Amino acid sequence: MPPSLPELAFDNRFAQLPEALYIRHQPAPVSAPELMAFNAPLGHQLGLDRELLGDDVLKTWLSGNALAKGSEPLAAAYAGHQFGQWSGTLGDGRAVLLGEINASDGQHWDIQLKGSGPTPFSRGGDGRAWLGPVIREYLLSNAMVHYGVPSTLGLAIVTTGDYVLREQGPLPGAVLTRVAKSHIRVGTFEYLAAKRDADSMKALIDHLVDYHYPELQQAENKTLSLLNAVIEKQAALIAKWQSLGFIHGVMNTDNASLVGDTIDYGPCAFMDEFDRNKVFSSIDQQGRYAYNNQPGMGHWNMAMLAQAVLPLLSDDETQAISFAQAAIDNFPKHYMSAYISNMREKFGLIDKVQDDDMTLMEDFLDLMHADSADFTLCFRALGNEQSDSLFDLFNDKEGITSWFARWAERLEESPNLEKMNQVNPAVIPRNHWVEATIQSAVNGDWTLFGEFEEALRSPYSANAKFSQPPAPENRVQATFCGT
Repeated sequence: MPPSLPELAFDNRFAQLPEALYIRHQPAPVSAPELMAFNAPLGHQLGLDRELLGDDVLKTWLSGNALAKGSEPLAAAYAGHQFGQWSGTLGDGRAVLLGEINASDGQHWDIQLKGSGPTPFSRGGDGRAWLGPVIREYLLSNAMVHYGVPSTLGLAIVTTGDYVLREQGPLPGAVLTRVAKSHIRVGTFEYLAAKRDADSMKALIDHLVDYHYPELQQAENKTLSLLNAVIEKQAALIAKWQSLGFIHGVMNTDNASLVGDTIDYGPCAFMDEFDRNKVFSSIDQQGRYAYNNQPGMGHWNMAMLAQAVLPLLSDDETQAISFAQAAIDNFPKHYMSAYISNMREKFGLIDKVQDDDMTLMEDFLDLMHADSADFTLCFRALGNEQSDSLFDLFNDKEGITSWFARWAERLEESPNLEKMNQVNPAVIPRNHWVEATIQSAVNGDWTLFGEFEEALRSPYSANAKFSQPPAPENRVQATFCGT
């Protein structure tokens, strides 16, 4: 252990669960670690002050080259459905959970290294990550917090001094330190269900209820109550994604968090031009995880969770199926409630509800879709007192003019522009800037990364550089997994 590293308040709750859920495993060392990015506010919350500790200490620990006292590293086991097909056992193939700590504010956090070398779940892979996906996840996950989207967080980026081999050739390696309230997934329960390990599943349910859903501790049926709570959180999460034009890209069951966070930022992206059928992931050839399909896919994932926990819902199979179906059937209701609430704020419809509000909002989205108008700019312009900035974004001038008159009449008085501009960001992690940032960093220049990271910390303030959409030739049409 580096002598300067403070003793963190590890309690390692997950490591106390049955060993069917993980394999104890240490990260593999790297050649020449360098700390290239550090989330200082998050570090402060965790008791890790960069100035106090110094980069030498942090890069040694956050590369996996040394373990802090109290760390019990492990690779978690889980299974999953990938693109709708059962994939069997998956597990942490390139990640190691260093341990869990209690932060100074009382919040409990997992600290995980992603890209830290092969594990028993690597399935022949090298267990490493190249710099591009690490930068993408760091920037996007940390931006999410400012939009009010529950998410894992990026604490640090450490380059390794080693190269990883991908289809593009040798690429610079990096390790992401990911912080999360939990890394338990739908696939964790699917793994135990496939093994018919009811005892471990019961222990996992107790763990989730005790530490993440304490309000359910007195529930008569903890499994059913937990299922209902997870369904409601997943519905609310996806509603937030939709309200921002965010496309996850790989909504497999192993990427569905049981605590309602956005997890595993692979080929994810924010839309520029609005397209209900937009797909970014290069491997999603059938469009399963297109923007418009995300609510349905979230619903499907929750059905897989219900199926996994079915034996614990009731000893009576008929009763268990009835409980599960009722819970699953609540997903659309929870989703629509959260979605409408989010969208009403974006449109400034916050004073009272009218029957035709949904029609008014969907008509605007239809106009955006037909004209491939920029999602973020349209909503930002809607909160601008000058309607011309909005009209300029559309080809169908008659259509948007007519719609704008309906919207203005619906408001009856000046909209709450300040409120609208607090929920409609001016800056998002636009794909062309993410790609430019990655390319600059690969070439050894992290200046653009620092500028972009700073802009994303204040996303509701217009930024002359990063608020702008891409030129047609700079649009990013596909994103890729980092494996």
